[in-house]
Amino acid sequence: MLRIYEKLNKSLKPNKVFQVQLFSTGLRHSSTQQQQDIEPVEKKSPSEEFRQKRVRFNIKAENIQGRPLYLDAQATTPLDPRVLDAMLPYLTNFYGNPHSRTHAYGWESERAVEKAREQVAHLIGADPKEIIFTSGATESNNIAVKGVARFYGTKKKHVITTQTEHKCVLDSCRALENEGFRVTYLPVEPNGIIDMQKMEKALTPDTALVSVMTVNNEIGVKQPVAEIGKLCRSKKVFFHTDAAQAVGKIPINVNDMNIDLMSISGHKIYGPKGVGALYVRRRPRVRLEPVQSGGGQERGLRSGTVPAPLAVGLGSAAELAQQEMEYDSKWIDFLSKRLLDRLTKALPQVIRNGDPEQTYNGCLNLSFAYVEGESLLMALKDVALSSGSACTSASLEPSYVLRAIGADEDLAHSSIRFGIGRFTTIEEVDYTADKCIKHVERLREMSPLWEMVQEGIDLKSIQWSQH
Repeated sequence: MLRIYEKLNKSLKPNKVFQVQLFSTGLRHSSTQQQQDIEPVEKKSPSEEFRQKRVRFNIKAENIQGRPLYLDAQATTPLDPRVLDAMLPYLTNFYGNPHSRTHAYGWESERAVEKAREQVAHLIGADPKEIIFTSGATESNNIAVKGVARFYGTKKKHVITTQTEHKCVLDSCRALENEGFRVTYLPVEPNGIIDMQKMEKALTPDTALVSVMTVNNEIGVKQPVAEIGKLCRSKKVFFHTDAAQAVGKIPINVNDMNIDLMSISGHKIYGPKGVGALYVRRRPRVRLEPVQSGGGQERGLRSGTVPAPLAVGLGSAAELAQQEMEYDSKWIDFLSKRLLDRLTKALPQVIRNGDPEQTYNGCLNLSFAYVEGESLLMALKDVALSSGSACTSASLEPSYVLRAIGADEDLAHSSIRFGIGRFTTIEEVDYTADKCIKHVERLREMSPLWEMVQEGIDLKSIQWSQH
C-alpha cells in the first residue's frame, strides 16, 4: 500500500495529495472492516447457555395466588348469575312439591316446572309434552338406549353406535349385549367423523336404535346428525343423539334433523348440576321401557319428584342460551382461533385432534409432540385444564376417543383439552397460551426424544430393546 501511495504522490500535483490521502485512508478502513467481518463470532459456552435456559425455564419463582383460571368448559360450566336469580325463589319461599295437586304450594311449583319445560322445548324446536326431566345426560342416555332396545326387543335385537360415544352410552350398549342384543360399534375416520356409507351398510331390518352423539366431548367434532336422522327415518329406525355438548351452543331442531330422542344436560349450558332432560318424540311415537319404577311422574318414563329449583334453572339456562347463542358462538370462535394461532406460531409439532372444520370451537384438543400430557397439566397448575374426558381422566390409559381416530399412543398421551366458554376472557386465553408455550419448551428441553428428533433421527425406525 505504501509503494502505491509513493508512486501516486510523485506522479500527482501538490493539490491532489489530499485526495490521495483520503483514498489511502479509505482503503485502510475497508481492509480493516473486512478483517473484522471475517473474525468468527464468539460462541456462548455450554455453561452460559445452560444458565440462560435455567433462568428462562425457572418455575420455582412462580407464586400462584387465588384460584386457577378455568378452561375446562366441557367438564362443566359455571352457573350463570341470571340462572341463580331465577332459581332462588324456589329454593326459599316456593318450596312446594310440583306433583301436589291439592294446594297452592304445589300449583305454583308446577307452573314453574311447566314453564321450564316450555323453555327447553323451545330451544330445540320440540313440543313441551316431549320433554322429560331427568337428573342429567347420563340418566337420559341410559333411559333412551336401554328403554327403546328393551321395549322393541321382542321384534328387533340390533343397536348401532360409534366407538367415540360417551362412556354411559357405551356401557349401556354393553349391558344390552349381556341381555342378548347385538351391538355394532362403528369406527370413525381419522378426523373423528363417521362414514355414512358404513352407517348405511350397518343398518338391518333387525335394527331398533341408532345412537350417535352430536358434538364429541373430547375432540369437539360435529357428526352429520341431520344426514343420520334422514337415513334412519327412511329405514324406520329410531335415532337417539347425546347432545349434552351441543344444545345451546349450536342450532338444533329435532324436526328438521329427524331426531327421535335427545339427551340434554343442565350444567353444560351454564345451568345447575343434577338436572337434565330427555326429548322423546310423540309423532311418530317412540315407546320406552322405564329404567326405574315409582310414582309414574314424567309420563311414566321417569318416576321420582321433579326438583322444581333445578328444573327452573335448566329452563332459564335454555332460554338464555337461545338468546345469546349467536353472540356466544362468535366470542368463542374468536378466542379459540386466538389460542390456536398463538400456540402453533410459537411451537412446532402441535397437532389438532379432530376435524378442523366440522367442529365446535369451544372444545380444542391439542397434542404437543414429545411432551407428556400429565406433566404439562401439573406444570400448568394455575390453569384448570383436562387431558381428556372428565369421566375417564382418572385413568392413565390414553383416551379411547383418540385411539379411535388413529392417533399414535405417544400423541394420545400428550393431548390437552382446552374448554372455552361464555365467561372466558382474552387475558385468560393469552396467559394460558404463554404459560403453555413456556412449559412445553421446558419439558421438551428435558426430553431425549425431542433431542433425537432435532438431530434428524426417525424415532419410528428405532427398535427399542426391552429390559
